[in-house]
Amino acid sequence: MIMSFRLGTNDIAKARAFYDATFVALGGSPSVAPPTAPMALYRQAGAPVLIIGPAADGEPATHANGGTILLVAPDDDSVDAWHAAGLANGGTDAGAPGPRARVKDRRGAYLRDPDGNKLGCYAGSLFG
Repeated sequence: MIMSFRLGTNDIAKARAFYDATFVALGGSPSVAPPTAPMALYRQAGAPVLIIGPAADGEPATHANGGTILLVAPDDDSVDAWHAAGLANGGTDAGAPGPRARVKDRRGAYLRDPDGNKLGCYAGSLFG
Protein backbone atom coordinates (compact mmCIF):
# COMPACT_ATOMS: atom_id res chain seq x y z
CA MET A 1 0.00 0.00 0.00
CA ILE A 2 1.28 3.48 -0.86
CA MET A 3 0.23 6.22 1.51
CA SER A 4 0.30 9.96 1.14
CA PHE A 5 -0.08 12.86 3.53
CA ARG A 6 -1.39 16.30 2.68
CA LEU A 7 -0.81 19.54 4.54
CA GLY A 8 -2.51 22.82 3.82
CA THR A 9 -0.80 26.07 2.99
CA ASN A 10 -1.94 29.63 2.40
CA ASP A 11 1.22 30.54 0.47
CA ILE A 12 2.55 27.80 -1.81
CA ALA A 13 5.75 29.75 -2.63
CA LYS A 14 6.72 30.06 1.06
CA ALA A 15 5.76 26.44 1.72
CA ARG A 16 7.77 25.19 -1.27
CA ALA A 17 10.88 27.14 -0.15
CA PHE A 18 10.57 25.64 3.36
CA TYR A 19 9.96 22.05 2.25
CA ASP A 20 12.49 22.12 -0.60
CA ALA A 21 15.19 23.26 1.84
CA THR A 22 14.30 20.80 4.60
CA PHE A 23 13.99 17.80 2.28
CA VAL A 24 17.33 18.59 0.63
CA ALA A 25 18.90 18.83 4.12
CA LEU A 26 17.81 15.20 4.68
CA GLY A 27 19.35 14.04 1.39
CA GLY A 28 16.08 14.17 -0.51
CA SER A 29 14.97 16.17 -3.51
CA PRO A 30 13.02 19.38 -3.96
CA SER A 31 9.38 19.13 -5.01
CA VAL A 32 8.75 16.94 -8.05
CA ALA A 33 5.82 19.16 -9.08
CA PRO A 34 6.56 21.95 -11.56
CA PRO A 35 7.06 25.41 -9.99
CA THR A 36 3.81 26.58 -11.61
CA ALA A 37 1.75 23.76 -10.03
CA PRO A 38 -0.74 24.74 -7.30
CA MET A 39 0.90 22.23 -4.94
CA ALA A 40 4.25 20.70 -4.08
CA LEU A 41 4.96 16.94 -3.93
CA TYR A 42 7.80 15.24 -2.10
CA ARG A 43 8.73 11.60 -2.73
CA GLN A 44 11.43 9.40 -1.28
CA ALA A 45 11.91 5.72 -2.06
CA GLY A 46 9.88 3.53 0.27
CA ALA A 47 8.22 6.48 2.01
CA PRO A 48 4.76 8.06 1.79
CA VAL A 49 4.25 11.01 -0.56
CA LEU A 50 3.92 14.40 1.13
CA ILE A 51 1.64 16.86 -0.66
CA ILE A 52 1.53 20.56 0.24
CA GLY A 53 -1.24 22.72 -1.18
CA PRO A 54 -4.19 25.01 -0.48
CA ALA A 55 -7.19 23.64 1.40
CA ALA A 56 -9.51 21.79 -0.98
CA ASP A 57 -12.61 23.56 0.36
CA GLY A 58 -11.26 27.02 -0.51
CA GLU A 59 -11.12 28.09 3.16
CA PRO A 60 -7.85 29.21 4.79
CA ALA A 61 -5.52 26.36 5.71
CA THR A 62 -4.99 25.79 9.44
CA HIS A 63 -2.72 23.41 11.33
CA ALA A 64 -3.88 20.42 13.35
CA ASN A 65 -3.79 20.57 17.14
CA GLY A 66 -1.83 17.49 18.20
CA GLY A 67 -0.95 16.53 14.63
CA THR A 68 2.73 16.00 13.87
CA ILE A 69 4.40 14.50 10.81
CA LEU A 70 7.66 12.77 11.68
CA LEU A 71 10.53 12.49 9.23
CA VAL A 72 13.54 10.17 9.47
CA ALA A 73 17.06 11.53 9.04
CA PRO A 74 20.03 9.34 8.16
CA ASP A 75 22.12 10.64 11.09
CA ASP A 76 22.40 13.21 13.89
CA ASP A 77 24.05 15.84 11.68
CA SER A 78 21.13 15.63 9.25
CA VAL A 79 18.68 16.38 12.07
CA ASP A 80 20.64 19.56 12.81
CA ALA A 81 20.82 20.49 9.11
CA TRP A 82 17.05 19.90 8.70
CA HIS A 83 16.27 22.16 11.67
CA ALA A 84 18.63 24.91 10.46
CA ALA A 85 17.24 24.75 6.90
CA GLY A 86 13.70 25.07 8.22
CA LEU A 87 14.54 28.10 10.38
CA ALA A 88 16.32 29.74 7.45
CA ASN A 89 13.29 29.24 5.21
CA GLY A 90 10.38 30.62 7.20
CA GLY A 91 9.92 27.88 9.81
CA THR A 92 9.80 28.42 13.56
CA ASP A 93 11.42 26.38 16.30
CA ALA A 94 9.17 23.89 18.07
CA GLY A 95 11.96 21.96 19.79
CA ALA A 96 15.70 22.44 19.26
CA PRO A 97 17.84 19.47 18.18
CA GLY A 98 18.80 17.17 21.02
CA PRO A 99 18.28 13.74 22.58
CA ARG A 100 14.67 12.72 23.22
CA ALA A 101 14.02 10.42 26.18
CA ARG A 102 10.72 9.14 24.73
CA VAL A 103 12.56 7.51 21.83
CA LYS A 104 15.59 5.99 23.55
CA ASP A 105 17.54 9.29 23.52
CA ARG A 106 17.65 9.43 19.71
CA ARG A 107 18.44 12.90 18.42
CA GLY A 108 15.37 14.78 17.30
CA ALA A 109 14.08 18.26 16.52
CA TYR A 110 10.75 19.96 15.84
CA LEU A 111 9.69 22.81 13.57
CA ARG A 112 6.51 24.53 12.51
CA ASP A 113 6.30 25.27 8.81
CA PRO A 114 5.26 28.76 7.60
CA ASP A 115 1.57 27.78 8.01
CA GLY A 116 2.00 26.38 11.54
CA ASN A 117 2.02 22.65 10.67
CA LYS A 118 4.20 20.74 13.13
CA LEU A 119 7.01 18.51 11.89
CA GLY A 120 9.51 16.39 13.75
CA CYS A 121 12.74 14.83 12.55
CA TYR A 122 14.66 11.98 14.18
CA ALA A 123 17.91 10.23 13.36
CA GLY A 124 17.22 6.59 12.54
CA SER A 125 13.99 4.69 12.94
CA LEU A 126 11.71 5.53 15.85
CA PHE A 127 10.54 1.94 16.04
CA GLY A 128 13.73 -0.07 15.61
